Amino acid sequence: MTFYDREAELDALETAFESPGHEFFVVYGRRRVGKTELLKEFCEEQPHLYFLASQEAESRQREKFVEKVADYFDDRVPRVDGWDDAFDYLGEKLAAEPLIVVIDEFPYLVEENDSLPSYLQSFVDERLQDTESMLALCGSSVSTMESEILAHESPLYGRRTGQIDLQPFSFQQAREAIAYDFDDAIRSYAVTGGTPMYLTLFDYTQPLAENIQTQVLSPTAVLYNEPEFLLRTELRNPARYMSILEAVATGHTTPNEIAGATGIDSGPLSKYLQTLRRLRLIDREVPVTASAKQSKRSRYLVADEFLRFWFRFVEPNRSSIEEAPTVVYNNTIEPNLPDYVATTFEDVCREAVWAAIRRDELGPYSEVGRWWYGGDEIDIVGLAPDDDRVLLAECKWTTEPVGYSLATTLQDNAEQVRWGPNTRDEEFALFSKSGFVDGLAEELDDNWSLFSLTEMDTLLSPVS
Repeated sequence: MTFYDREAELDALETAFESPGHEFFVVYGRRRVGKTELLKEFCEEQPHLYFLASQEAESRQREKFVEKVADYFDDRVPRVDGWDDAFDYLGEKLAAEPLIVVIDEFPYLVEENDSLPSYLQSFVDERLQDTESMLALCGSSVSTMESEILAHESPLYGRRTGQIDLQPFSFQQAREAIAYDFDDAIRSYAVTGGTPMYLTLFDYTQPLAENIQTQVLSPTAVLYNEPEFLLRTELRNPARYMSILEAVATGHTTPNEIAGATGIDSGPLSKYLQTLRRLRLIDREVPVTASAKQSKRSRYLVADEFLRFWFRFVEPNRSSIEEAPTVVYNNTIEPNLPDYVATTFEDVCREAVWAAIRRDELGPYSEVGRWWYGGDEIDIVGLAPDDDRVLLAECKWTTEPVGYSLATTLQDNAEQVRWGPNTRDEEFALFSKSGFVDGLAEELDDNWSLFSLTEMDTLLSPVS
């Protein structure tokens, strides 16, 4: 697999290892996000020992770990009776030679022995800190990594010298991997999202329709059952969670709507939603002008574009896909794809807003997000509290050029956004897939910015 991006994370790891003293890094994030590839890329030209834990008996895991250490140092495999002996053996070896030690899928070890963090605490305090070596613990179970390493109650709390919470690629980061023109790249990203594995499965010499049919709708393809596989690795009984994800992906975004679509009462539903948020499968969103802790106007969104696509188009049509995948694509997916991609386009536009802010073409603004109240909604609102300035923007993924009516509507809706003083400054922006009607730019004043796909492509390209 080609390694893309991650320059900031690689720099952080390399800087840490090259600095004096020991390092204890924690690398975690959702499955398939590229944690292992990041660590392997980092270790490639450095002295390192990489141990991948597995779901098997504790004694066998410990034996394999010690064998790995002995093999690296060309040593006879010692007999150890527990993890304390195993880490003592590693500590003896590290005293003589700086080394990167990676323990991948660390949660598997904790599953078999929940005292492991205590053994590691002793190793870090008594062995690692007197060396020039680095220990990196990696895991896909975000909840386990946070509770067993990062949480205040963990024996390892306060020992880490750094952590990387690895996120999926943004659209801007994913562009390096998506070899389509800008508009098709947005469509493709709406299907794969920013998960590196999913991005690299597509053949970008083929049309997007072909990739969807061969890589997602084919029962033999990896992505066909991927979401179900991911849920089964995290949850013992995924059925209700799958029904919630399908409800959210098909437009039921408030707790009441989700409860109505799934038949799950509000009490249990709240716990299911918390679990899905903890697993980073859904996000909770409130209007950008509201307090995340206090607002009751929350919406839930599927946190990954591929999962949203799968629960929107694949899961509800599994029986038909098994029989006639091309018919499902032609009759169900293709006609609804523009509306589906429109949501992703809003996210890409928000990335463009931040890019424009960094380039001093907008703002600056400290917060950027959606806004809604009652029946009113604005795709993008940016807030600059120190300057009493607000940005209001709309995004249109349509086949027709944007005209005066959208500008007028946006200006009218601005009055509904209750934020800042009456004397606040207002800045406006329009984003359009199909450009703008002739003369619109000339009719609007200097408070307006218009972004076509060409301008967005420039904003989201690396600065030369």
